[in-house]
Amino acid sequence: MFDQPGPVSTTSQWFVLHTKARQEKALASNLASRGVEYFLPLVKHVTIQSRKRVETMLPLFPGYLFMNGSLEQAYDADRTRRVAQIIRVTDQQRIESELESLRIALEVEDTLMPCDRLRCGMWVEVRTGPFEGVRGLIERIERRTRLVLHVEGMPKAACLEIDGSMVEVIDEEALVV
Repeated sequence: MFDQPGPVSTTSQWFVLHTKARQEKALASNLASRGVEYFLPLVKHVTIQSRKRVETMLPLFPGYLFMNGSLEQAYDADRTRRVAQIIRVTDQQRIESELESLRIALEVEDTLMPCDRLRCGMWVEVRTGPFEGVRGLIERIERRTRLVLHVEGMPKAACLEIDGSMVEVIDEEALVV
């Protein structure tokens, strides 16, 4: 799905911007100031410093930011010196669906966390509850059901716990909307 050469498009399309270390938020700010649409999924991270609880928002996928714009806008982002690599997305419908699943999960769940990307399991879609419509892989862990949300081409995934009775098995081909 990623890194396939293709024709230059002047229309809006999704790119994955692999950023230099700890540059995701700065790049997001730069894109926002230029009016370029982007998606930077952030999760709450809690640490204890000097006996005080400190909450910060960190990228769910460190080193990555999703940008929706033209190829020229992606090159402009690269010129900020915050981008290590521009990754072209060939399956725009699929990434749109995957990013929408992440958006829904981030709005509802405050314990969404990054996890290693898993290749085994069943593809499912949540049919009831606040996560209705979210698609991902199911993994069983110590009597809990974990739904793993993938974005193709990313080295990590996100996961959340969910009641297994709320999901229905779907075919992998059904992932393309």
